Amino acid sequence: MKRIVVVGGGPGGYVAAIRAAQLGAEVHLAENSRLGGTCLNVGCIPAKALLHAAFFYKHARANRVAGVKIDGVRLDWQALQQEKQKITDRLAGGVGGLLKANKVTVHNGTASLSAGGQNGLQSVSVNGKALPAADAVILATGSVPVKLNFPGADLPEVIDSTQALSLKQAPASLLIVGGGVIGVEFASLYAALGSKVTIVEMAPEILPSFDRQAAVLLRGALAKASVDVFTGAAFTAVKKSKGGHVVSEIEVAGEKRTVESEWVLVAVGRKPCTGGIDLEGAGVKTDRGAAVVDGNFETSRKGVFAVGDCNAKIMLAHAASAQGEAAAAYILEGRHHYNGNVIPGCVYTEPEIAAVGLTEAQAKERGIDCVCGIFDLSGNGKSLISGDNTGFVKIVADKELGEIIGVHMMGPGVTDMIGEAAAVMSMEGVVEDLVRTIHAHPTVNEAIHEAAQAVFGNAVHWPPRM
Repeated sequence: MKRIVVVGGGPGGYVAAIRAAQLGAEVHLAENSRLGGTCLNVGCIPAKALLHAAFFYKHARANRVAGVKIDGVRLDWQALQQEKQKITDRLAGGVGGLLKANKVTVHNGTASLSAGGQNGLQSVSVNGKALPAADAVILATGSVPVKLNFPGADLPEVIDSTQALSLKQAPASLLIVGGGVIGVEFASLYAALGSKVTIVEMAPEILPSFDRQAAVLLRGALAKASVDVFTGAAFTAVKKSKGGHVVSEIEVAGEKRTVESEWVLVAVGRKPCTGGIDLEGAGVKTDRGAAVVDGNFETSRKGVFAVGDCNAKIMLAHAASAQGEAAAAYILEGRHHYNGNVIPGCVYTEPEIAAVGLTEAQAKERGIDCVCGIFDLSGNGKSLISGDNTGFVKIVADKELGEIIGVHMMGPGVTDMIGEAAAVMSMEGVVEDLVRTIHAHPTVNEAIHEAAQAVFGNAVHWPPRM
């Protein structure tokens, strides 16, 4: 029986541990904090719990549903925080139960990897105590928020995404440095709760890695929610104001401006959390702090693997889990089925955004002759019923073969819909596969069918595009 040590109990680590145990290995897992990692405890799950409540609160105040009048709506921030914690505690407990059920031995503490092993075995210690020698080690140490160095960065009012989830009360005002996924989600969250929100983004547009049409529409939705967005802007400094808040200095198109707010949230991304392991000292090659891995997620040190955010290939929880399963399968079976080209990305704003594969612009940059089919949700019955008809479904396909190379969505529930597109793309499906698939009516999901038809210029529920 092979013995595997997993370092890190987040979505990459605990999934790798369970899969390895299912494949017959003796597995030890080291975690220096709570099981579930960043995503479960201070990231995806608590953020979405707050977003769910915030959007419901916004809709109730606006009497959004025709014929339903709600009076006296108020926000109980403490109760919301308690519910958020209840959800994360339950899920973290569930992870512990799953590890126990799969006979994974959990060690609480900080792990270290020795500089070398004997007879091809790996040596890992937890809090200085050596674990049994392992045939392989899977590093899944995750990531931490990127910190910026600017005047005033050490002020207590300058916070990161972890702190922004547990404020004592919803802020009256908030300036967010960064218009990527984390930044726009927090902007949507606090704007829905009534905060005055400002986004400062250095790139020409928010969500720079997503479809441009989606980014432009989201910017419009944020403006409608009274969020000020400055793009092509530099954040230069922050200082205390006389009123007890902070004043941020920014530069837009060569013009200097100041914005006063209660808090400043730095949300410019995350970086690998590998500093406590001394990977280079243990013979693991790194690149800007990330463990360098091959197609099997093995590092430069034979028998040591790295999955999830610590290899920085793609910083998403579901990608980490998939990589963890792949690493375990490779160690124990000599093969895996990880496809890094088909990984969905989701933005939990209102409206939601979801994507998988290449954008039209990315396809053209790679010299791919592509064609697109777009269906606007203003022509979708379920979207009109829900009151959320701002959005679209766009399919990008290879013009010669019809193979789907990208799908981009914006609208209600699209983060749940993107799985259909990912499944078809994983099987190297073509547009005709979606055209021939009968989609239920009325659903937002049938917009995928219409977008597929639109690739050939014959969507049924949209006038012909001239």
